Amino acid sequence: MSKILYEVYKNDIKDSESAMFGKYYARLKSIETMNISKMAKHISEHGSVFTEDVVEGVMKKFKSCLIEMLLESKKVKVNGLGTFYLTCECQKGGADKEEDFNVKENLKALHIRFLPDQTAEENLSSREFIKKAEFYNIKNLLNTGSGDAITPSDGDDSGDTDGKTDGNENENQNGGSNPDPGTVNPEPGNGGNGGGGTEDGTDES
Repeated sequence: MSKILYEVYKNDIKDSESAMFGKYYARLKSIETMNISKMAKHISEHGSVFTEDVVEGVMKKFKSCLIEMLLESKKVKVNGLGTFYLTCECQKGGADKEEDFNVKENLKALHIRFLPDQTAEENLSSREFIKKAEFYNIKNLLNTGSGDAITPSDGDDSGDTDGKTDGNENENQNGGSNPDPGTVNPEPGNGGNGGGGTEDGTDES
């Protein structure tokens, strides 16, 4: 059974937009960070015919090959999960002319991004993924030993946080998920205004 832990907090950042200041939002809480070894152990104990060391070896090889392919300007799609791809972050100000653009001077960083699969069979987009989860208020869980299970209704966005109120509320643990947890990154290369998440523009995240 899924168990998404969250806590409710008050936005007390004074420079926030007036409509947000003083309001209450939710942020997710993690209880553990699973590394490759722990994931391999879990997979091997989860109905897998492969031993723990074999699973871990494959996962490590996938990681190294993923980085290799990304650095060759390729996207890597894992069917049923999503697509890994790179975006670039440029220095603020940019170059005055196209011929003046210099990679060493104008490029600041490369970011590994992840776009969840949005096919009908395995839709992992933000607003579909929420339907797969059960939510427990961590405060109630700690106080009573049991959480208040919440089944989100279709179109209910009341639990979304816009990512502007607290820099610690979202860890972007997937190596490039959205800066805004309430939205889904656009298909890479299909749009954007030179901001975060596009392949050709700057990335402000």
